[in-house]
Amino acid sequence: MSNMHIEECVRNSLTDYLRDLGESEPNGMYNMVVNVVEKPLLEVVMQHADNNQSKAAQWLGLNRNTLRKKLLEHKLIE
Repeated sequence: MSNMHIEECVRNSLTDYLRDLGESEPNGMYNMVVNVVEKPLLEVVMQHADNNQSKAAQWLGLNRNTLRKKLLEHKLIE
């Protein structure tokens, strides 16, 4: 799978979302998209890193504390 495929999926989903809204105006789309993409990204990376937060943070290009904060926000750790 290429990055273009992911981009196409996101583009198509957003197009469908806006179409489905009809005459209503969207609100908070940026946070909605970030949250929808971020959680599965964290889940998959943590799984492949055997739940090693240091390794996952390195793979994601994040500080380990930032990763931990995001994992807590998404209730992926306690």
